[in-house]
Amino acid sequence: MIARSYLFVPADRPERFAKALASGADIVNIDLEDAVAPAAKSAARDALSNWFVSCPDAAAQAGVPIMLRINGAGTQWFHDDVALAADHAVTAVMLPKAAEIEPLREVITRTHARRVLPLVETAGGIAAARKLARQPGVFRLVFGTIDFQFDLDIEGDDEELLAARSELVLASRLAGIVAPADGVEAAIDDVDALAAATRRARRLGFGAKLCIHPRQVPTVNAGFSPTPEALAWAQRVVDASASAGGAVVAVDGKMVDAPVIAKARRLLAARR
Repeated sequence: MIARSYLFVPADRPERFAKALASGADIVNIDLEDAVAPAAKSAARDALSNWFVSCPDAAAQAGVPIMLRINGAGTQWFHDDVALAADHAVTAVMLPKAAEIEPLREVITRTHARRVLPLVETAGGIAAARKLARQPGVFRLVFGTIDFQFDLDIEGDDEELLAARSELVLASRLAGIVAPADGVEAAIDDVDALAAATRRARRLGFGAKLCIHPRQVPTVNAGFSPTPEALAWAQRVVDASASAGGAVVAVDGKMVDAPVIAKARRLLAARR
């Protein structure tokens, strides 16, 4: 199943890894970048490496894949982070400040990760989104909203970012990869704001969202999952289409054609 929620956990806090794995998040994203102070980067990398060695089956036992957000290309930590990801064969790697093709190719080639996710969070990243999305090995684009707002001196996270969000959705569709993941909500305890942001992301064509606290995970998962009502409608459409043997049919007073049937099947395939 395609992930709906990516939960960040600092790489220098291995005592939190078990809680993150038990949070219900579809993927746990161990963070070597923003969540770790510059002076603690090397120690965080060592702590994470030790955890991988001492708890090699933790992720498998929890049934939750591990993703590693490394430090960006051009930083002094980039190459060592890539080596760590390669040594421990993490399921996925997130590359921050993604804008250039060569660093992305290096991550893909060296880590052999099954999934690489460019984190688009600058003007250059948006400009390069279609090229990034087409690189073999790229699984999904991710929108780093907070850094993007800073880079462009934008105030606001609604219509102010509509063009950028739509570009990531379009770039993903053109490249034939899964729908992008939207950025974090900084207000951990504002459930209503998180639910509204998740609904907005879903309406715009996103398929997942980043989380910074376990309490955010249930709301995000629910927002990107079909409702019981939607699943019931989809089943009625599929059943009616099968009964009609390909003839035109109406469900709930509305005509059902090929795109509607395809949408219904997509919803049923997304059941968990």
